[in-house]
Amino acid sequence: MTKVYVWSLFTRLFHILLIVGIGATFIIAEVEDLLHYHAIIGYMLGSLLIFRVIWGFMDVKFSNFRDFNFSIIDLIDYLSTLFGNKKEYIGHNPASSWAIAAMIGLGLASVISGVVVYGTQEGMGILSFLNSSLFKEMNFFEDLHEFFANAFMVVIFMHIAGVLIDRVFHKSQALNSIINGYKTGNTTSLKLTIFQKIFGVVWIILPIFIFAYLLLHPSNILIADANKPVNYKVEHELFAKECISCHTLYPPYLLPKESWVKMMDNLENHFGDDASLDEADKNSIQEYLVKNAADSSTKEAAFKILNSIKDKDVIEITKTPYWEQRHSSIDEAAFKNKAIASKSNCKACHKNIEQGLLNDKDIKIPKLT
Repeated sequence: MTKVYVWSLFTRLFHILLIVGIGATFIIAEVEDLLHYHAIIGYMLGSLLIFRVIWGFMDVKFSNFRDFNFSIIDLIDYLSTLFGNKKEYIGHNPASSWAIAAMIGLGLASVISGVVVYGTQEGMGILSFLNSSLFKEMNFFEDLHEFFANAFMVVIFMHIAGVLIDRVFHKSQALNSIINGYKTGNTTSLKLTIFQKIFGVVWIILPIFIFAYLLLHPSNILIADANKPVNYKVEHELFAKECISCHTLYPPYLLPKESWVKMMDNLENHFGDDASLDEADKNSIQEYLVKNAADSSTKEAAFKILNSIKDKDVIEITKTPYWEQRHSSIDEAAFKNKAIASKSNCKACHKNIEQGLLNDKDIKIPKLT
């Protein structure tokens, strides 16, 4: 038995970057205003996995997919002796062979579905054009993305559990080999060609460059925001003038047309105030609101507000089920803090709402005093 060089420096660095990247994406996944960074890390992970696929078809000993053991019989035999006297493998055992193939497949599926969600739901990134045609399917794509991502994590944890079991019950070298690259066996060590070394350098450097570039250049095609600000004063001067004189200028897509009609028909009792207008002005504003209501919008907020209201009689944005669900984690005391003052003061956190923008990346919660 001799010391055998099994995992190249590039393979080991790939593991490190993958672990850090996956950990980061799952930590920030539920933080809405960090979605921008979630997407950036996702692209980095996607590039890492694509290079790993290419690496798997190159003649790299132990890492080549041809060296993987995908025999179902060997897999069953390996798992049945997991806690007993099992067979040792210098490269990938049957369980890790299947796990790695599954992780690569699920990882790429997570990235691709994430790009689709970013486009259909947020109207951002290289597939932002899908928002206009597939926005009604945004929930389906989001669920699909979460399915792939969660399945990806399940396989990762199973893989880690297998390595730890191997370490505890069989004193396996697998864990150490991922750090130092060596195992003990009766075969020759890995030797990379010049081309493979050059490819390995590109494999590690390019994803890091992609991460840095996307971080420093947010207007690039992969993560660019396709949502354009609306100048309501130009689109409908009367609407902007009358509404902004008393409160935040709410984008029309935040309520369905039925709600706008009911609200405009009762302006003399507009949430405790008399906001009456002459008939011509009232009809002009109402026509604009109905034309641009949630029913006609592809925005995420519009689609989800409309679906949450259903047949309910709601004319307050802050009383829509979707608004309540999205803000349920915020303490009621925060809305009473002078930095926000009320639930209806949307621009306290959504700085661009009066330009028709409610992007997650633009959420800036003020410092509460």
